[in-house]
Amino acid sequence: MRQVSLRATAAVGAVLVVTLAACAGEPSAPASAPSGSPSASETAKDESPVADPSHAVEMPGKREGTLHSTDLLILSEDTLSSSDVKKIRGLDGVSGVEQISMAQVSVEGRLVKVVAVDPSTYRNFAPFQSADSDEVWQRVAGGEVAIDPERQDELPADKDGFVQLGSKKDATKVHVGAYAPQPPGLAAAVVNHKWGEEMGMEKGNALIVSTAAIAPNRVVAPIQKVVGSDASVQRLDVVARAGLDPNAPQKAYVVGTVAEAVGNYTYRANGDGTITPAASWVRSHIVTAQVPILGSVTCNKVMIPQLRAALQEVVDRGLARKIDPSQYAGCYYPRFIANTTQLSNHAFGTAVDLNTAGNQRGTVGEMDRTVVSIFERWGFTWGGNWKWTDPMHFEMNRIVKPG
Repeated sequence: MRQVSLRATAAVGAVLVVTLAACAGEPSAPASAPSGSPSASETAKDESPVADPSHAVEMPGKREGTLHSTDLLILSEDTLSSSDVKKIRGLDGVSGVEQISMAQVSVEGRLVKVVAVDPSTYRNFAPFQSADSDEVWQRVAGGEVAIDPERQDELPADKDGFVQLGSKKDATKVHVGAYAPQPPGLAAAVVNHKWGEEMGMEKGNALIVSTAAIAPNRVVAPIQKVVGSDASVQRLDVVARAGLDPNAPQKAYVVGTVAEAVGNYTYRANGDGTITPAASWVRSHIVTAQVPILGSVTCNKVMIPQLRAALQEVVDRGLARKIDPSQYAGCYYPRFIANTTQLSNHAFGTAVDLNTAGNQRGTVGEMDRTVVSIFERWGFTWGGNWKWTDPMHFEMNRIVKPG
């Protein structure tokens, strides 16, 4: 796994912002600043906030300009052109526009949104508690990640204060620089553009739009006309946050080694927690096939060969009895994770649930550890290793093609 080295930095607290300290070569665990800690301006005189020079960008100065509401998100598969961005800036009712990169990474069975930004300009779209904290944006510029404190359970930090942005074994690991509030509904984590490029994000594929003077829905149609049907225009305003608009197409862009299995994923949200992916995506990505032990399964076609190979090795090693086909709980199931609007990997057909009765969430489970090791060798990650365990769950974290 990629892990950056840290130079000495000081822990600095701000209202609703918790930063992480690090001693040279020995990153610390998350901690809020003690009473009487020096201010960001005081520590800046003596110590550099740059934790990872190889991923650092230009340091932002004091915040300038107007704070903007985050009312609309425009998300495209490709980079949004400068001409389209200019047209959107000029639309009646649009008071602010910020171009960012956005992708979703798989972390412990759920897809987590990450954005790559210019810290000096994106901060004007963050809640005021974060926007006015120089320390937060210096740390993002210095190569660390800022995490929304309400979403930190989705990105658990290790004992050294690093979070892994992805589920594959060589997924990017970034040190947490701050727990700082982010625009509601936008993303759980914020990095700078250098990290975005390393993670494989499509540069500038998203726009945040502010419509402070008028209702956001009044500019949705004009914006959609500019960007065309290939881009998704999603409302982030307080009305929309009460529930997803079932008429608005949503998009998910997944980066990493499993992106090939997902491709261009567009869906609509249903009122019962399920989703309806585009029929063309289902036709091109989901298949029903026969595999050892389980029999007929409906999964992502990219995953079928390695699932079949893993189960065949289980059989060949005399462990077939360790998997009960009557307790197989499915593979492709287009839905959100319960009580959230976050996609499950089952929505892509890239996860399977096995031996459900004895392997409930939050338990150690009864999954045979040799079976686990076989699945891991064939490109799967096991939910039993997660902070909040899900031992029935195996999901593809890299593509393995049997010889």
